[in-house]
Amino acid sequence: MESLSVPTDAELTGLARLAADEVQRQKLMLVTAESCTGGWIAKVLTDLAGSSAWFDAGVVTYSYEAKESLLGVNPRTLEHDGAVSEETALEMVSGALARFGAGVAVAVTGIAGPSGGTPEKPVGTVWIGWKRRGGYAHARLYQFAGDREAVRRQTVAAALIGLRKTLTE
Repeated sequence: MESLSVPTDAELTGLARLAADEVQRQKLMLVTAESCTGGWIAKVLTDLAGSSAWFDAGVVTYSYEAKESLLGVNPRTLEHDGAVSEETALEMVSGALARFGAGVAVAVTGIAGPSGGTPEKPVGTVWIGWKRRGGYAHARLYQFAGDREAVRRQTVAAALIGLRKTLTE
């Protein structure tokens, strides 16, 4: 698990630019699948001029039904492991790639708060998954501190940092 300092808008824009540059350099299209961030990853990426050349789609799925129908998450995964789990993050990112023509995807699912946490999964628990077409999905657990906005900002930053890392390793 890892926590980050709460990034500013300018820092998020900088991280988005670094990730976007790598997506473009590799001539890929990108798709995002977001739950706890409500489309914030897609927003910060599409704030960049020219993003239509490399940004394919963004999907926001809060309900189990949306995760199942839009991203192909298995209902048994949601029932057994919950929406905030490694398994769900992996299925979200894999489903996003399967449903769109992108070459790389990022997915996030977590508990931004202020409510919804449990002793096993407290507020700030976030799973982020990444996958390249033809590769294996991987996911990482984060435990972010702060209020709802702080958790969401840190999630966006970690997703973008991990995206760039996925493309450069």
